Amino acid sequence: MLLEQFDSNKTAVINPDLVHFRRENFPETVVSVFSNVLFEKLVSFLNGKEIAQYGDIDGIWPVYEAEYKGVNIALAKGRLGAPACVGSFEEIIAMGAKRIILLGNCGVLDRNIEDCGIIIPVKALRDEGTSYHYAPPSDYIDVNLRHRALFENMLRELGYNYVEGVTWTTDAFYRETAEKIKSRKEMGALCVEMECSAMQALCDFRGVEFFQFLYAGDNLDHPRWDPRSLNGHVKLSEKEKIVMLAVELAYRIHQENISL
Repeated sequence: MLLEQFDSNKTAVINPDLVHFRRENFPETVVSVFSNVLFEKLVSFLNGKEIAQYGDIDGIWPVYEAEYKGVNIALAKGRLGAPACVGSFEEIIAMGAKRIILLGNCGVLDRNIEDCGIIIPVKALRDEGTSYHYAPPSDYIDVNLRHRALFENMLRELGYNYVEGVTWTTDAFYRETAEKIKSRKEMGALCVEMECSAMQALCDFRGVEFFQFLYAGDNLDHPRWDPRSLNGHVKLSEKEKIVMLAVELAYRIHQENISL
């Protein structure tokens, strides 16, 4: 199979540093959110200032810098789907990012996970194609090996419940069939999304820290699809607070590194 032909050579014909040069004083940590509504609110709340751009056929995408509790962070909108998400972060890493904190919505495969509940992936099922260009073939990839304990302690301190487990990363959300859902649940998956396994593979390959957490959206563990709060404008105030957890984590990682 073609996806078994992993090449570990970091030099490709087109490399990200041919498109974007390293920028002086680029923030070490990038906080990224997939929801356009939530991302715009985050940039506005933190008074973000545009410091860079990257672009593709879909348009120009800005990168912002913002200050939170005296720490400078970058803000970049997550792109939907593994190829677009990984491609954009290849360029942001080339600019100088050393750490990515990614927050996204997911579908749940366990109806007991409450709407907007927080999920911390520990492994991801690699049911997409992008990760196989960044890591040798395997069904699973370990996720969030760094900063998980720090984030868990933070959630407990702030009174947030959470669950941990396997996430299913797929390329084709219109092909989440009943049989596939049953199979992925048997493999341990609690939820489904489109980027996690590929983003972890990218960051492992490039030597960049990566942490992703999810908030529960639509319910697939149901006789009929239940959208719940999948719409970006539903439970918006609750989601805004969840987004700020990513920013607070960036701050706490910075403080932890200072104390080392």
